[in-house]
Amino acid sequence: MKNIFKKAIAAGLLLALTGSFASCAKTNAATVASSDAGTAAQAEAVVLTVGANITPHAEILEVAKPILAEQGITLEIVRLEDSVTPNTGVIEGSLDANYFQHVPYLEQFNKENGSDLVSVGAVHYEPFGIYAGRVKDLKDLQDGAVIAVPNNVTNEARALLLLAQEGIIKLKDDAGINATVEDIVENPLNIQFKELAPEQLVAALPDVDVAVINGNYAIEGGLHVSEALAVEANDGLAAQTYGNIIATSPAKANDPAVKALVEVLQGPEVAKFIKDTYDGAVVPLFG
Repeated sequence: MKNIFKKAIAAGLLLALTGSFASCAKTNAATVASSDAGTAAQAEAVVLTVGANITPHAEILEVAKPILAEQGITLEIVRLEDSVTPNTGVIEGSLDANYFQHVPYLEQFNKENGSDLVSVGAVHYEPFGIYAGRVKDLKDLQDGAVIAVPNNVTNEARALLLLAQEGIIKLKDDAGINATVEDIVENPLNIQFKELAPEQLVAALPDVDVAVINGNYAIEGGLHVSEALAVEANDGLAAQTYGNIIATSPAKANDPAVKALVEVLQGPEVAKFIKDTYDGAVVPLFG
């Protein structure tokens, strides 16, 4: 009887130990699986650093940020005021991409700096406007009036095209998006052009008769497109040419995270935000 009792106790202990070992094995397996999942998640996590002008580009990127996060992409937005640093940052590698310029500006920058940055997609268009300085109506411009325009090649051409659209000057028929003051064939009011950095144009309004201002700098300066004396036609050459793009290096042009960024920026959520926020000063090219 004692032997039977001892055997029963031994069997019970064996079952208990077996169960304990099985439980430990399951726990260890779960821990390993959890660790592996965490490692995989870390491996899949992607950080995308994008340089952008503050308005509207960085604001638009903020809309894209949570959408990209759902895809495992952390979007870091570097806010920059000027029109050079975003490109040099991509060239030097501190930025993966940028969002602030149009293709003609990018091409001019590449030409002047021997760089090879590329566009991977257009997002929106910012109509140029003529804004009142000392003169509140274009009909009141007098002989020798002073008009401020952007001082970089591509944006000055755009300003001249808008002035030509309004009949203030006339350009050579083939001037197009490369127009300069040398292409002016008629200037009946003897307009004097004051060339300034784009970000200085709003501040210059009290000292000039009118200024032709980039859409983003007009917004930053508290101007509204509805107040402009004239605006680029949405179906004109400018709208077809000056869409604001995502630019990057050739090495990152096919990067999945960069492609995902462009897809989100061209999506319906971003288009709705642009339409609801900027009162026509920024126009989505998609959605």
